[in-house]
Amino acid sequence: MLHAVARHAKLCLVAGLIVGAALPDLAGLLRPWLGLLIGALLTITAFRIGPKMAFGSRSELPALLAHVLSLQLVAPLMALTVVLLLFTDIPPFLLAVILMLAAPSVTGAPNFAIMTGHDPAPALRILVLGTALFPLTMLPVLWALPELGQPGAAMLRLIATILLAVGAGFLLRVLRPKITQSDTENLDGLAALLLAVVVVGLMSAIGPLLRDDPMTLLMWLAGVMSVNLGLQLVSLFTMGRLLNMPEAVPVSIIWGNRNIALFLIALPAEVTEPLLIFIGCYQIPMYLTPILMKPIHNRFGRPNETAA
Repeated sequence: MLHAVARHAKLCLVAGLIVGAALPDLAGLLRPWLGLLIGALLTITAFRIGPKMAFGSRSELPALLAHVLSLQLVAPLMALTVVLLLFTDIPPFLLAVILMLAAPSVTGAPNFAIMTGHDPAPALRILVLGTALFPLTMLPVLWALPELGQPGAAMLRLIATILLAVGAGFLLRVLRPKITQSDTENLDGLAALLLAVVVVGLMSAIGPLLRDDPMTLLMWLAGVMSVNLGLQLVSLFTMGRLLNMPEAVPVSIIWGNRNIALFLIALPAEVTEPLLIFIGCYQIPMYLTPILMKPIHNRFGRPNETAA
């Protein structure tokens, strides 16, 4: 069964989007379990890739750190500077974009790379390091936006949970260093199922808005898709064509797909409540990335056999 799910992983993601929008009550029931589900997804991905491939060599660390700082520090501060020059009060949509840029990689980015046939290891490396540095990289952004308040102990618990989940996956791989092609397909199928369930929980704000004010929803969705896919396309062209970087595909996936949902845990509820619509809409281009971007990814380098 899991083999079949792995072969149709993209359809699983689409099904999750549809269910999340059509059944808001179910989405609400799943929201409290998102942390556990995301942790399980990280463990599965870390086990599939293994610590050796995930960490790479010491010589790769400077480039890895440069990616993380560009993604989580330089990009949001540049965006914030432009917005403050144009607006006295930051519109909710642009505030959400700034927070999205400050967030680390979405946990599903390595799986998206797998689904498009490319090496997931660079995405996992950036995910792990970016999450570990998140408490530091987010501080300048929060300092520039004092109205957001300060993150509490929940942020530290979140980071610890993610690192623990990845560590558990690596430990399992050390205990079982060799996995077969059948094992890999089973892991990919299980990861696709978990991703589909996670997206249902993150769509809780979409169903009611679709019913009550569909035009507002369409406007938010158009803006969110433009930001998500635009970031992926610009970064893919820059890294793949201008800089000829071999990791262009997995890194470009992260440029557009960030874990903004982390702010639901890290910041006060009164601050994050307006973000729910953005986060719900954001799931649509995010989970359609393997479908929409695969033809373009294939033009920027051949699929890596480790992701097959």
